[in-house]
Amino acid sequence: MALVRQTCERTGDGTAAIRRRSAVVDRILIEMWRRTFAGQTTLNVALLAMGGYGRKDLFPYSDIDVLFAFADDKTEEATKEAVRTMIQGMWDMGLRASPTSRTLKEVGRFDPDNLEFTLATLDHRFLAGQFPLYQQLHQTVFPGLVLSEWNTITQKLGEIARARHAKYGNTIFHLEPNLKECPGGLRDYHLAVWFALLFHLKETREWPRQRGGVFQSARGDAEAAFDFLAAARCFLHFRHGRDDNTLDWQSQDEAAANSIGLETRGTADPAYWMRTYYRHARVIYRRAVLLMEHLPAPVSFYRQFRRRRTPIAGTDFILDQGRIDILPGAQFSDTSAILRIFSLMATHGYTLSQAAEDRITDALPALAIHVPEGPYLWNALREVLLGPHAAHALRTMHALGVLEMLIPEFHGIDALVIRDSYHRYTVDEHTFLTIDNVHSLRQPTHDYEHRLAKILPEIDRLDLFLLSLLLHDTGKGRRTGEHTSQSVELADSFLARLDFDAEERETVLKLIRLHLEMSNALRRDIFDMESVRIFSDKIGSPMLLKMLTLMTYADIKAVNPEALTPWKAENLWQLYMATANFMDRSVDEVRYHAAIDPTLLNRIRSMVPSSQYEQLRQFLEGLPQRYLQTRLPEYIRDHFQMAAHLDQDPVQLDLRPHRQIFDLTVIARDRSQLFADVAGALAAWGMNIVKAGAFSNDAGIVVDSFQFTDTFRTIELNPSEKDRFLANLHDVVAQKTPVEQLLDARRHMNNLNNSKVEVPTRLQFDSESSTHSTILQVVAQDVPGLLRQIALTMSKHQCNIEVALIDTEGETAIDVFYLTHQGAKLAPEIQQALAAELTATLETMRATAGA
Repeated sequence: MALVRQTCERTGDGTAAIRRRSAVVDRILIEMWRRTFAGQTTLNVALLAMGGYGRKDLFPYSDIDVLFAFADDKTEEATKEAVRTMIQGMWDMGLRASPTSRTLKEVGRFDPDNLEFTLATLDHRFLAGQFPLYQQLHQTVFPGLVLSEWNTITQKLGEIARARHAKYGNTIFHLEPNLKECPGGLRDYHLAVWFALLFHLKETREWPRQRGGVFQSARGDAEAAFDFLAAARCFLHFRHGRDDNTLDWQSQDEAAANSIGLETRGTADPAYWMRTYYRHARVIYRRAVLLMEHLPAPVSFYRQFRRRRTPIAGTDFILDQGRIDILPGAQFSDTSAILRIFSLMATHGYTLSQAAEDRITDALPALAIHVPEGPYLWNALREVLLGPHAAHALRTMHALGVLEMLIPEFHGIDALVIRDSYHRYTVDEHTFLTIDNVHSLRQPTHDYEHRLAKILPEIDRLDLFLLSLLLHDTGKGRRTGEHTSQSVELADSFLARLDFDAEERETVLKLIRLHLEMSNALRRDIFDMESVRIFSDKIGSPMLLKMLTLMTYADIKAVNPEALTPWKAENLWQLYMATANFMDRSVDEVRYHAAIDPTLLNRIRSMVPSSQYEQLRQFLEGLPQRYLQTRLPEYIRDHFQMAAHLDQDPVQLDLRPHRQIFDLTVIARDRSQLFADVAGALAAWGMNIVKAGAFSNDAGIVVDSFQFTDTFRTIELNPSEKDRFLANLHDVVAQKTPVEQLLDARRHMNNLNNSKVEVPTRLQFDSESSTHSTILQVVAQDVPGLLRQIALTMSKHQCNIEVALIDTEGETAIDVFYLTHQGAKLAPEIQQALAAELTATLETMRATAGA
C-alpha cells in the first residue's frame, strides 16, 4: 500500500491506484483461500468480490466486500470454521473486511429491506473456490434475481437516490462537498452505471461482455469525471488516513497545490481546481438524473389510452410522456429545430432524453458554422427566457454547449467559482437561479414574495429584464477590474449582434450597470431621506426602480439558501417603497416630513391617560425623528411606560420575536459604553446582530435597539433560557456582570483557525451622503465581540452611534455606522485618529482569535 500511495502521488492517477489495490487484495485473498481451504478442495464453495471491490474500485481505506457462496446449508456448516478463520485473518492483516455468507438458495431470494446486497450482485467477480458454482451464480442465479424483481429494484433504487439528492438540497453546489454521497459524486456515477446495466440486462437478458461498455459517453466526459473524482478521493483517503470523503476547505487548498486530478502537474489555484470539480460533478449528475427519468412510470388506466409518442411539428423530435426524444437517423441542418425544442422545454418543463442530448452535442460543430444572429436569435432566446421553466431550459442549453455557441460571452463564467464561504453556487448556476427566482414569484410562498409578486406584472419589458439577468455577471469571467463594467462591455457586444435599438440596448445595459446599487443602498440607513434621495437620483425612473428591486431580490436569494433573510427582504421592500414615494413627492412634502407628524403624536397620546401627557412630551423631547418614523405607536407607548419605571429598576428590557428576528429594546439612563456592553452580551450568547440603533432624549434616557437572529436557536429550543438570557443582559447593563467574562467563554468556542477565508480590515468614511452624520463602513473578519470592540473604540473617541447597520456575508462582517461628534459630523482629524485605532484593534482581534 505504501508503494500504491507513492505511485499515486507521483502520477496523480487515482483510477490506476484503486485498480492496483484491488489486484493486491486479489492476490492476498486468493493465497489466504489456498492456505485456509487446503485439503478441502472438494467442498462446493466459492469466494466472490462484490460491490466496489467487485468492480475493482477499491479505494485506499474502503471496505472489502466479499461473498462466501455455498452450494447448500450442509456445505456452509462444514466450512464455517474455515470462513471464520479467513475473515479474522483479513482483519489481522489490516484489511477492513465486509463479508457476507449466503447459500445458493439464499442468494436467489430478494430482500426488499436489503437492496444493498442485490446491488452488490451487479458488481461481482470470481476470486477463488469452485468456478462451476460461480458460473451458476453468474449465469443463472444473479440474472434471475434481478430480472424477477426488476421493477422493484429500479424503482427502489430511484427512490433512494432521490432521497439522497434531497438530503443534499438537489444540488451539486456545496462549499465542502462529499465526493461520494453528494449529487454529482461517485455514488451518482455508480448509480448511472447500475441503471445502464439494469436496462441492458432487461433488454438482452444477459450480462454485457464488458461492464464499462454500458456506460460510455460519446465525448468521454463521464469517464474523465470518474478519473478526477477517483484521484480526489484517493488523495482524501491518504491525507486523512481513513475513509473520509469530505472535501473540506483545507483539503481543497492542498488538492489544488498538488494539482490532484488535473492533467498538468504543479500548483493550481483552488478556485480553478473547484471549477474543474463542479464541471465533472455536473456531467455525472446529469447522466444519473437522465437515467432516473428514463425509469418507467406506473401505468394509470387513463395513460393506457393516451398517444404515447407525439411528433413535434417541423422537427425530427418526438414527445414521449414529458420527455423529448429524437427520431432515428435525424439530421440537423440549422439551429431552428433545436431552438424550438428549448422553447418547449422552457414553456412546459419537458426534459431531453440521453439520446437527444448526445445527438445535439454531436451536431454542434456543424451548427456552429452558421450561428444565428439578429432578430431571429433574439426571438428564439426571448421565448426561452419568458417561459416559466426558463432556468431549466437554459441549464440544459449550457450543459450541452448550445448557450455558449449562441452567447460566447457566457463561456467565461462556466462553473466559475467565487471562493468564499458566502457564495455557494458557481457564477453560471447563480445566474440561472436569479431567473428561476423571478419566475417563482408567480407562485409566491413567503409574505415578502407576495408583495414583490405584485411588481412583476408591472414590468413593461420582462424580456429585457430577464436578458439583463442572464448577462449581469458575465464580467466576472475576466477576473480584472470591477465586474459590472466588464459585464456591461460584454453585454454590449452581444446586444449589437441582436440588432437592438438604442432604447432597448440602454435598458439592458443600465440594469446591468446598476444591479448592485440597491444592495449597496441597503447598507445605508434606509430611513434617512438623504440616503433615499441619493439612491433615487441614481435610478431615475419608477420603472427602473421596479426592475432593480426584483433584480436585487433574485440576485441576493441566488447567492446561497440563507442569504435572503426575512429581515433583508423587509428592508428591500422598505427601500423600494421609500424610493417610490420619494419619486412621487413634491418638494413641499419632503419639507413637511422634516417635522414630527402630528397625526403620529396624537395616536401615541390616545394610548396614555391625559395625566401623562406632560411626561410623554418630556420622554419624546430630543429623540430623533427616525425613532418615531421607524416604530409603531404602540411600541413608543411601551417604551415610554418602561422609562417611567426606571426608578424601580434602572434597566428596562423588552424582547419581541418577529418571524426569524428578535427585536430587543434596552432603556436605561445614559452611561459610557452602554451600547458596547449590550453588543458584547449578545455576542457572548451567540446571537447574530443584523441591525442596531442608539437613541437618547434630552433627559439623558437611552433607547437602544438591537435586531438579531438566534443562530443556534437557543431560545426557540430552550424556552426556559429566555429568562436566563434577559437576566444575563440585565446584569451586564447594570454593570453587575463583566461582559468580558462572558466573551472569554465564547471565544474558546470560536477558533479562527477554522476560518475558510482571511478578511483584511477596510474602513471607508463618507461625510457627504448624510445631512447629519459621517458614515463609516467597516469591513472586517467576523469574530465574536466585533461590534462591541468597534463601539468601545468609537466611545473612546467620543463618537456617538446614531445608527448601526450590521451585515455578515459568510465570514466577512460589513458594518455601517452613522456617527456624530458633539452633535455634528466627524472632523477629518477625528476620522484619522479613529481609523488608525480601529484598524489596529480589529487586526489584533483577528490575530488573537486565530492564535
